[in-house]
Amino acid sequence: MDKTEELRKIKEEIVAETNLPLYNYRTENKYFPVIGEGSHDAKIIFVGEAPGLNEAKQGRPFCGSAGRMLDSLLKTINLERNSVYITNIVKDRPPENRDPLEDEIKTYAPYLVRQIEIIKPRVVVALGRHSMKFIMEKYGLLGEVSSISLIHGKIFDTQGFKFIPLYHPAVAIYNGNMKNILEKDFKLLEQFI
Repeated sequence: MDKTEELRKIKEEIVAETNLPLYNYRTENKYFPVIGEGSHDAKIIFVGEAPGLNEAKQGRPFCGSAGRMLDSLLKTINLERNSVYITNIVKDRPPENRDPLEDEIKTYAPYLVRQIEIIKPRVVVALGRHSMKFIMEKYGLLGEVSSISLIHGKIFDTQGFKFIPLYHPAVAIYNGNMKNILEKDFKLLEQFI
């Protein structure tokens, strides 16, 4: 299987699919869908929740202040951003940066599942509670779902990869103490590099 070709197909489908719940909002605002970027052979996939304003304007995941925080966290473990794959569960920006709705997650999630199947990472890292909940439910960890404050930084075994839920990097922008927690959690990833 040609990973680049398969991932390109996902992008083309998302761009063309007019029935996506946030398609109209995307086109009215001249935003781009945010599919994902990074290595197609990544050992680690980071899954955020949904693109913010900067991301939707540029069509790139984590390119605003949360992205700078993510880059800073990657540096703490000497991991290059281009060696991982970064995406979101929802590929279009929700209005006013609100949380993605259940039906939006349900509609966009199959694209994420395909990205994981194509890239075949050793580890999937959820950045935030919405991606955490979906991944845990989808990959046989339903009984382990809890508050992210209780299970962040824990390593779970799933069908085919390790799963680690982490706080979203944006929390460290507003709360300096959270940066220390995120840095400590990121250290767990060193064993998979």
